[in-house]
Amino acid sequence: MIEPVIVIVAYRPKPGRESQTLDMVRSRVPTLRKEGLVTDRTPTIMRAHEGTIIEVSEWKSQEAIDAAHKNPNVLAMWNRFFEVCDCIPLNTLSESGEMFAGFEPILD
Repeated sequence: MIEPVIVIVAYRPKPGRESQTLDMVRSRVPTLRKEGLVTDRTPTIMRAHEGTIIEVSEWKSQEAIDAAHKNPNVLAMWNRFFEVCDCIPLNTLSESGEMFAGFEPILD
């Protein structure tokens, strides 16, 4: 049986690129969905107090994640991402040290 994989990614906007980063995050799952790589689960998008945007989303499988690394449309999307933000480890966010990490919800 193919198991879905839920991922949590933290995107730290480059200076002055906050709104572009949020736009990219909002378009990420729809882009991956068009490629058949993610489930229909609605992603959760939130913000850390220092401005990093966190997204929780669900891939169809580990195989879908692997396929994304060879997909030209996905690679082009990631190149646009890296122009406006950096992906950082969750444990670099101060909230990650809390028993119940709280973040600001970002609404659609």
